[in-house]
Amino acid sequence: MNFFEMVRFAVRGLVANRLRSALTTLGILIGVGSVIILVAVGNGSSKQIQDNIAKLGTNTITVMRGGGGFGARAQSRNTQGKPLTVGDAVQLSDKKSAPNVKQAAPVSNATSVCTNGSSSTTPASFIGTWPSYFEAKNTKVVKGTYFTNDDVTEGRRVAVIGKTTASDLFGEENPIGKVMRCGGIPFSIVGLTETAGSNGFLDGDSLIISPITAVQRALTGYGNISSIVVQAKSAKVQDQAQIEIESILDKSHGISNVNSRDYRLLNQASLLATTTSTTKVFTVLLGAVAAISLLVGGIGITNIMLVTVVERTREIGIRKAIGARRRAILGQFLIEATILSLVGGILGVIVGFIGSNFMIVGVKPVIVPSSVFLAFGVSVFIGLFFGGYPASRAASLRPIEALRYE
Repeated sequence: MNFFEMVRFAVRGLVANRLRSALTTLGILIGVGSVIILVAVGNGSSKQIQDNIAKLGTNTITVMRGGGGFGARAQSRNTQGKPLTVGDAVQLSDKKSAPNVKQAAPVSNATSVCTNGSSSTTPASFIGTWPSYFEAKNTKVVKGTYFTNDDVTEGRRVAVIGKTTASDLFGEENPIGKVMRCGGIPFSIVGLTETAGSNGFLDGDSLIISPITAVQRALTGYGNISSIVVQAKSAKVQDQAQIEIESILDKSHGISNVNSRDYRLLNQASLLATTTSTTKVFTVLLGAVAAISLLVGGIGITNIMLVTVVERTREIGIRKAIGARRRAILGQFLIEATILSLVGGILGVIVGFIGSNFMIVGVKPVIVPSSVFLAFGVSVFIGLFFGGYPASRAASLRPIEALRYE
């Protein structure tokens, strides 16, 4: 019996039990489709997080008040150390002291209810800063313009706002040139930022950015600032820029022991690397969970093929009695199992591609090609592996015993 005859016999055996074959195929389909979709969700989630971090600038370092660590000791350092000031930002902008720093911008965070007539909103972020902040944080203006260094020097009450703030206060109207009141103080709107989207629980478009002098004069008062945003000249020199920042701040804050620093640094590149590593583990775990359903599908193939062997014992005996070799019987049942897994694998890939075109838990799945080939390859291997025992059992039946079977 040649290969094509074995395939014909295998197909005939599967067609004779259509419902059982379909249900077995369904198990493999679900397994393959689940692997592809869940890995795509993990990869899409990773890409989404990386894009959000990249929007903040991958060569950005944020200086914040407070040393590292937890507990009373860390809290003591946070309250007793020197606060961050605009003077610190000026020093970090010095090209001689920090040659690898492109620019630095102080940030003063305010909280205020802003109104326009009967409309009001409390922006998630109300930032007082310098114009260099926009480039450092990769914040783009799509309508109007940025405020200038002259606006900072003169303390002009102008503002660049986000889409959510504009919608809350002005609806569908163009906000450029209009005036809003924050804490009762009028601010003229000069620009509208590019849509940033939400980042976790924070709406990136619920935003107001104004000259730091205007914010301090109207809302926060002069003195301490919340943080300093520092932009390295490139991602390649970010580590050198961080060393320069630490050297300048250690000197200005009178710090001799690095363990007693009253500030901490958030390196966007390090954050991106850590997040990427974490999301890769998350993606692998999702794939591993989905792979369990493939294993279950393989066990289903074993079960069905064992039942098939029992049902067709007399047929096997007759075929052996008229001269069918062990290889032919073994090949036929192996082919049956492989066809089940092959068809299930193909349909699973199709389902995986279709399912990945939809948003899942707020994430746009991104298919990983390797997961498609791996899931399909494993499905075929499962057919051969889990179909091997039933096929071997069928091929090992003695003709006389098979013919006696009722």
